[in-house]
Amino acid sequence: MSNPAPFNPPVRSLMGPGPSNCAPSVLQSLSKPMLGHLDPEFVRMMEEIKSMQRAVMQTKNLMTFPVSGTGSAGMEFCLVNLLEPGDEVIIGVNGVFGGRMCDLAERCGAKVTKVSSDWGRIIEPQQIADALKQTPKPKLVAVVHAETSTGALTPVEEVSKLVREAGALFLIDTVTSLAGCPVKIDEWGVDAVYSGTQKCLSCPPGLAPVSLSERALKVATSRRTKVQSWYLDVNLLAGYWGEERVYHHTAPISMNYALHEALRLVLEEGLEARFARHRENHLALKAALDVMKLKIMSQEGHQLWQLNAVQVPEGVDEAGVRKQLLTQYGIEVGAGLGPMKGKIWRVGLMGATSTRDNVVKFVQAFGDILNAGGYTCDTKAAVAAAK
Repeated sequence: MSNPAPFNPPVRSLMGPGPSNCAPSVLQSLSKPMLGHLDPEFVRMMEEIKSMQRAVMQTKNLMTFPVSGTGSAGMEFCLVNLLEPGDEVIIGVNGVFGGRMCDLAERCGAKVTKVSSDWGRIIEPQQIADALKQTPKPKLVAVVHAETSTGALTPVEEVSKLVREAGALFLIDTVTSLAGCPVKIDEWGVDAVYSGTQKCLSCPPGLAPVSLSERALKVATSRRTKVQSWYLDVNLLAGYWGEERVYHHTAPISMNYALHEALRLVLEEGLEARFARHRENHLALKAALDVMKLKIMSQEGHQLWQLNAVQVPEGVDEAGVRKQLLTQYGIEVGAGLGPMKGKIWRVGLMGATSTRDNVVKFVQAFGDILNAGGYTCDTKAAVAAAK
């Protein structure tokens, strides 16, 4: 075969469920000179990453660092370290990622009680309360804070109080919520948390920020059995990310450069200002959708600012609209998953992608495509509402 030409990716507006667009300085950081994973300067940077990650997660947990792997690796890290065969766990399932947690917990040998809600709705605290009454000795309760597949935001603070009273550990998925809306690990009494870099942190995918409370870490270090994953064993990773700096694996050097810059930008903007930006752009999109007589499918009062599940009108070609947005306008949006397949477009406004210009650009293109396809809407008025 002939040697292919260098790959030059097209420029896209990434307005799907992730990844989001990266800030220029984050991309530039990836091209910085390589260091060894035990180089003193790299180690110094690791400490800065840990410190900034604590600030963004609003926690003082010492065991706070990025796992080498995507957000799903963060999910697996938390579950394989905290669960042993026979442990009883309660997991909220209202979309793809609650279901994935169940699968992982079962692979750990845990006895899983599923607390289910219709896709698009939250896990109600009362559902967890009822499940706790039926589970004699729960080891852990887990919920997805921001369900990427549906755009629903579950009120985890209320759930946490119930979990604490039951004496169980509390785990939350913040892959889509971290750095886009409030995530208060210590204030909420969360024991284990994982996220991903490619959503509201606006960093390339490849690292999973995680944090374990002292209570969770004690569980992980006093297990009866070995952690089923050598690569994700916190007892081994602590030697590398802790004070000893014992070799465990070769960290993805350049990805850590990128995360360092991404976290720095979050803190430079300020958490409250960043949350306000995500909220305002969500509301601008929602106002435009109202004019277009379209609605967001996720539960009213619990709709994510970062991920908007827009209902597909009857008779409209869902996949065709997505294709036109990508090929004609360079805008990527996501399809629905599971029972929402073909019923929603997932429109992401995450991190660097969450700008008013992107909202207006999307509304203009979206309206033009819908009108050309036979769905009548006032694109000009919708654009005005988005501004």
